[in-house]
Amino acid sequence: MPPFPQQQQQPPPLGGPSPIAPMSSVPNRMPANYIPPIVGTPPPPAPGGAPPGTRAGRRAYPTAATEAYVNTTQVDPFSASSPYGDRPVTPQTPAGNGPQFFAPGMAGRGTVPTFGQTQPGGPQGYPGQQGAPGGAPYAGQQMQQGGPQWGGQQPQQGHPGSQFGSQSDMGSLTNSFGQLHTGGGSQARNSLFHGVNLLQFAPNVAELDAPPPSWITTQSSVSQHPESNADPKYKRCTMNAIPQTMALMSKCTIPLGLLITPYRHILDGEDPVPLVNPPQIVRCRRCRTYINPWVQFVEQGSRWKCNLCFLTNEVPTFFDWDPDTRAHVDRMTRPELTHAVVEFVAPQEYMVRPPQPVVFLFILDVSFPAVQSGMLATAARTILDTLDLIPNTDNRTKVGFITVDSALHFYNLSPNVTEPQMLVVSDLDDTFLPMPYDLLVSLTESRSLIEALLQRIADMFKNTQNAGNVLGRAVQAAHKMISAIGGKIIILQASLPNQSEGALKPRENPSLLGTPKEVTLLQPQSGFYKNMAVSCSPTQVSMDVFLFSNQYADVATLSGCAKFTGGSVYYYPGFNAGRSEDALKFAHEFSHFLSRPIGLEAVMRVRASKGIRMTSFHGNFFLRSTDLLALPNVSPDNSYGVEMALTENLTTSLACFQTALLHTSSTGERRIRVITLAVPVTNNLADVFAATDQFALASLLSKKAIERALSSKLEDARDALMYKLDDILGAYKSAFTSSGQSVQLLVPENLKLLPLLILGLLKNATFRATSTIPSDVRSYLMAMLYVLPPELSIAQIHPRFWALHTLEPQAGLPGPDGKIVYPMTMNLSSEKLERHGLYLLENGLDMFLWVSRGVSPELIHQLFDKQSYDAIQVGKTTLPALQNDFSVRVNNIIGKVREVRLQMMTTYPHLYVVKEDGEPSIRMQFLSQLIEDRIDASYSYHQFLTVLRERLSKVSAA
Repeated sequence: MPPFPQQQQQPPPLGGPSPIAPMSSVPNRMPANYIPPIVGTPPPPAPGGAPPGTRAGRRAYPTAATEAYVNTTQVDPFSASSPYGDRPVTPQTPAGNGPQFFAPGMAGRGTVPTFGQTQPGGPQGYPGQQGAPGGAPYAGQQMQQGGPQWGGQQPQQGHPGSQFGSQSDMGSLTNSFGQLHTGGGSQARNSLFHGVNLLQFAPNVAELDAPPPSWITTQSSVSQHPESNADPKYKRCTMNAIPQTMALMSKCTIPLGLLITPYRHILDGEDPVPLVNPPQIVRCRRCRTYINPWVQFVEQGSRWKCNLCFLTNEVPTFFDWDPDTRAHVDRMTRPELTHAVVEFVAPQEYMVRPPQPVVFLFILDVSFPAVQSGMLATAARTILDTLDLIPNTDNRTKVGFITVDSALHFYNLSPNVTEPQMLVVSDLDDTFLPMPYDLLVSLTESRSLIEALLQRIADMFKNTQNAGNVLGRAVQAAHKMISAIGGKIIILQASLPNQSEGALKPRENPSLLGTPKEVTLLQPQSGFYKNMAVSCSPTQVSMDVFLFSNQYADVATLSGCAKFTGGSVYYYPGFNAGRSEDALKFAHEFSHFLSRPIGLEAVMRVRASKGIRMTSFHGNFFLRSTDLLALPNVSPDNSYGVEMALTENLTTSLACFQTALLHTSSTGERRIRVITLAVPVTNNLADVFAATDQFALASLLSKKAIERALSSKLEDARDALMYKLDDILGAYKSAFTSSGQSVQLLVPENLKLLPLLILGLLKNATFRATSTIPSDVRSYLMAMLYVLPPELSIAQIHPRFWALHTLEPQAGLPGPDGKIVYPMTMNLSSEKLERHGLYLLENGLDMFLWVSRGVSPELIHQLFDKQSYDAIQVGKTTLPALQNDFSVRVNNIIGKVREVRLQMMTTYPHLYVVKEDGEPSIRMQFLSQLIEDRIDASYSYHQFLTVLRERLSKVSAA
C-alpha cells in the first residue's frame, strides 16, 4: 500500500477498565428465516447430500447431516457465547523520557511523549543480546535444520498385517496419547513445566517458517502412507491434540478451529492432487463421509468402519478387483486410502445440469477518472494480451463486456457481424438488456471481434468528460446476462458510483479516524451491493472487484460484492498508468487473475467426528445452511476459517475432520475434492498446550478480530485479542507455573511466538490505533487479511526483514533445487539498522528498501547506478538490472518475492525506496513495521511482555 502520513499520539490501553462484549462471530449469513430468491438454474447438490439412487431410508439430508449421530438440538451457531472473559483489567500505559527505539536520522528530533503511569520495569534488551547497532553482520538466529516433518514414516509395502479381522473396535481403542504422536511427547510435557521465559530472549523469527506440531504419525493410518494426513497448506487445526472432555476444552481456553485452503495454487515442484475416477464413490451410509486413509477395515476386510460416525459399511468389490484387467489389485494403493487430499470425478448423479463453462463478464468504468488515470487503456491491453491464457477447454469459455459511465454500453460481438456494435442504454429507470442474445459470446468463435473491441475501446472514450457512474445498474444488467449460466462478473471501477441505484456518497471524514466512530466508515453505507451479491449466489454468479482511485472509493461498501459470492477485492490507490510501476503491478495481477485455474458453481461442507460441531465460519461465501458454504467461485487465494466446539466428551483416540468441495473445474469437469485431517485426542492438558499451532491460532484470531471490529469498533477488536492472549497464557500459568515464578513470563515452547504475533496484529495497519490510516486502506487490508491462509497472513502480521549489505554467500543465488535462496531473516527491530546498511522488508503487499545515510558509494553505484546517496530517488521504483553480482542477487530476491506472492495471493508487491533522512511519511511507513520497537506511541516488544506479565499476575491474584 502507498505510505500514509503518520502522527504521534497516545497509545491506547491494551484492555480497558470495564468489561467488553464478546468478539462477534458473524459470518456472511442472512437471518435464519430468510430464503434467498432462486433465479435461473437451481444450485447443484451439496457434497453432503447423497446422490440419487442411494437407499432412501439411510440418507442423511444436508440440514441434518451434521446431527446424524449427535443427540443434540440444533443451535444457531452464531449465538454462541463469547470465548472471551468479561473481567475488567486495569489498563497499563508505557512511559519514558526518550525514544525507545533507534532510528537513524532521528536524533535530536524530539522524544516520544511521556505517559501518565510509570513505565513497566525491566531493561529494554535481553540478557546476552547484542543490542547496539553495528554489531554482528547477521542478525537473528540460524535456521534449524531438520525439525518435525509433516507426514511421518515411510509406508510399508502391501497390506498391513493387522488390517483385516484382528483390528479392535475404534470405540475401544486406547486413549494413550503416547502411541499416536511422533515422539518426544514426554519431553514436550516436561518443557511445559519449565516453559520459556520470554523476558530473557529475543524472539527467534527463523521459526516463523516452521511447520505446525505433528503429534500423529501416518503409520496410524490404514495405508500407512506418508501423505495420508492433510498437508497443512490445505488444512491445519489450531490444536493438534484435542481435549477429550468438555471440561478440559474449557480449561485450556484455546479456540478449536480449522483453517482450510481447499483450492490452493500448486507451486512448482509440488505434486498435483491425485485424481480418482472410480466406478462408484464410496461414502458412509449415515453421515456421508468419503472413504479416506483413517477408516478401519473389519470383518476380514469385507466392511469398513467410518472414522466419523463409526458405522460399518460394505467394501465394494472393485477395491480388490479390477474388472477391466480382471486382476486382483492391492486396495492399499488406492489414492483415496493413501492420500488425505484427493479429487474424485463426480458421476452424473452429482449434476443437475452439464458442467458450467468459464464465463467472464467485464464491467469497465469509462468515466473521466478511468480514462484520465489510464486504467481503461491498461485493463483493455491486459485482457487482450491474456486471451490465450484464459482457461478455454473445448472452446467452451464465454466472455462479454459492459462499459459504464452515466449510461450503460453493451456490445454485440456475435460472429455474424463484421465489427463490434455498441448498444447504449441511457434510460435507467428499469434495467433491461437491449439484445438478449449475442452479448455473451464464445471466446473462440468471436475472437477477432473481441480483439477489435479491446484495441479500440480506449480511443472510443479518450475525449470523454462524463464523470457520472451507474455501477449499480451495470451489476443488475450483468446478473441478468449470465444468471442462466453462471460465471464471474469482473468489475473494474475508477470512480465512486454516483447515479441511479447503488449510488454512493463520498463520506471520508478524517475527524472520525482513530475514534470509536471510525467503524462507521468501515461498514457499508448501503445494502445494495450486499443484496445483489446474495441474489447472485444461488445462480452461481460471483463478483470480483478491482478498485482504482485518487479519491475516496468506498472499499467498505463495494467489497460486499465479493464477500458474499466467493470473490476477491483488489485496490490500487493513487493509480496512474503513466507510472510504469503502477501499470506493471496491475497488469501482472490482472493477467494472473484471468489465467489461473478456478473452481466454479461449488458448495463446501466440513464434517467432524462425533461429539464435535461447527459453530461459525469465516471467509468469502454465502452460508446456505448450518454447515454448507455456497461458493459460486473458488479462488485459489482464499482460505476459510471454521470454529468448532465439543458437544460431548470424546470416546476415541482420534478426531477427524473432512472437507468436501463439490465444484466444476476450469477444464469443465465436475469434481469433488476431499481433504481429511486426523488429530489425536488427549486427556492431558500438557499435551494440548504442547500441540497447539500458534500460527493457525493467530490467523483464526485475526479473522475473528476483523468481524469484531466491523460489528463493534476497532478498540474492542484490539481488546478482544489481548483478552484471548490473557486467557491462554493465564490458563497455562495457573496449571504449570508456581507462585514463585511471577517475576517471569513463562509460555509453552511452541507458543513462544504467539505474543509477538498478537503484538504484530495490534500494530498492523488493519487494527492499529491511529488517525492516519484512510478508511479505504483499512477496509482493503481487512478484506485481504480476512481470506488469507495462515502462512500468508503471518507475513502480513510479521513482515520479513533482510540485510542486503551483508548477504550470505548463497543468498540471492539459485540453490541446489534451482530456487533463489533468501537471506537470513532478522528481527523487526531498529537495533538491526546499521548506519552503513541496506535492508529489504516485505509484508506480502509491499517491499521497502531502506538506505542508510552511511552506505558505501560503491554499493549505491552497484545497486542504483547512482554516484551518491543524495542522487537516490525515494518512493516507488524499479531497480536497474546491472551487470554486477550485487545487483543480480538483490534483483533475484525481489523477483522471487514477487513470483511467490503472485502465485499464492495474486499480488505483485511495489518496491519503495526509503532513505534514512528521506520523505517522512514513507519513512514512518517503514519504521511502523518494526514491531519490536516502540514507535507511533505504542509498546515495544519488551514493554508489551512486561505489561502482559502484570496483567497475568493481576488475574492470578484475583
